[in-house]
Amino acid sequence: MPFAVPNLPHAEIHVWRLPWSTDAAEAAPFRTLLAAYAGPDAPEVARGEHGKPHFPGAAGMLGFSWSHSQDTALFAVGRGPVGFEVGVDVERVRPRARAIELARRFFAPDETAWLQGLGDVHVLGAFLALWTAKEAVLKAHGGGLSYGLHRVAFAPDGSYLAPRSFDGDVGPAEAWRVAQVPLEAGLVGSVAWRGEPRSVRVFTFPL
Repeated sequence: MPFAVPNLPHAEIHVWRLPWSTDAAEAAPFRTLLAAYAGPDAPEVARGEHGKPHFPGAAGMLGFSWSHSQDTALFAVGRGPVGFEVGVDVERVRPRARAIELARRFFAPDETAWLQGLGDVHVLGAFLALWTAKEAVLKAHGGGLSYGLHRVAFAPDGSYLAPRSFDGDVGPAEAWRVAQVPLEAGLVGSVAWRGEPRSVRVFTFPL
């Protein structure tokens, strides 16, 4: 019996949480979810200039992305105009003694200054929130880390990271929406898409 997924309105982004290991067979749930959302008439997945997977032609109204960290993976999907862009990233929380050093190397100067102004207990969570937000945007855009994390800059706005300045063809920043994925303690995830505000719904893939 085909795997059934919830209805996906244009006003929603769906994010699925899945288990993950280094076994190649663990990619099977991604294929199952993608096939369930795309339907039986979907064309073969194509690859963009930098390797980003997408559906060609009219099927490109369905955007999708996935990410994994240690034992957990996320799969994000949404519908929009042809070429709809969505990206997701997840990181497992673990000690990063060099978080500020990495921020100086990869983040915008204002972001690094913000992190340095936080108490030690808050630096790691804020660093990972920034990292996953940046990666989610760059995965949606298709440029990946090689595009440059510093070219996608955010500004803290209470508990939210607001897109501030996106450089090059990933911009403008105001065209993007970025949301933190609600996950259990020990995981930080972000999902990003270009377009209007949407609600994010999180599901768990059945084992």
